[in-house]
Amino acid sequence: MAGPILTFLSDYGTADEFVGVCHGVIARLCPDATVIDIAHGVPRHDVRVGALILRSALPFMPAGVHLAVVDPEVGAQRRALAVRVAQEDRILVGPDNGLLSLAAARLGGVEAVDVSRSPHRLEPVSATFHGRDIFAPVAAHLASGDPLAGGGEPLDASELVALELPQASFQDGEVIAHVLYADRFGNLMLDVSHAALLDRGLKLGDGVELEVGGRRMRARYARTFADVAPGELLVYEDAQQALALAVNRGSAAERVGAARDAEIRLRRR
Repeated sequence: MAGPILTFLSDYGTADEFVGVCHGVIARLCPDATVIDIAHGVPRHDVRVGALILRSALPFMPAGVHLAVVDPEVGAQRRALAVRVAQEDRILVGPDNGLLSLAAARLGGVEAVDVSRSPHRLEPVSATFHGRDIFAPVAAHLASGDPLAGGGEPLDASELVALELPQASFQDGEVIAHVLYADRFGNLMLDVSHAALLDRGLKLGDGVELEVGGRRMRARYARTFADVAPGELLVYEDAQQALALAVNRGSAAERVGAARDAEIRLRRR
């Protein structure tokens, strides 16, 4: 691709002008940039889902500047960030509310600046649209090659807000996992790796017993959705090499009824 790369993730949706306006700001300040929209359908104000999607997507994006805006505390005292990571010298731009933390941890965050009062921001700054007035212009200037240090005040990376996720555990032949989130198909993303399940002796095609909130149900450990009958529950390895629950041509979120962070116990049957 010619020119700098700038990716964009938000909870703005596409029904209003917010995404288009941010694109316009970027185009005025860095007209050579190629902008890749990762997602704008993040559930509104859902920082954790945004952070998980960002972490999953960035390894497949070209190196560049990565703008992310899921900002329920816009106008409050949270900081605005630009963070340089070690992998391919990428820069993440967004609010200091944990949105950038999972990707920065995976990619090796090494340098951060507070861009809340950046000389790159648009004036006057709206109290409610920092995506337009702070994050997009800062990202555009950095994509244009402006130095990170000139974009704001230096920060100790250890001071940045980090998300805390539940941790899977293993006990007496059981995998004790947790629901991280449900995608738009109703598939439930879990906090345990595919490799960890294999280490517990489970093989493709095995039956799996699930226990959720005292209720027990049966599933099959399958490679893909079509390996089970329509309406059947399956455990599978998702595109991020983690475990997920699905119903072939249905919704595991509806079938299982497990809320975010709910504990799901899996054992071979």
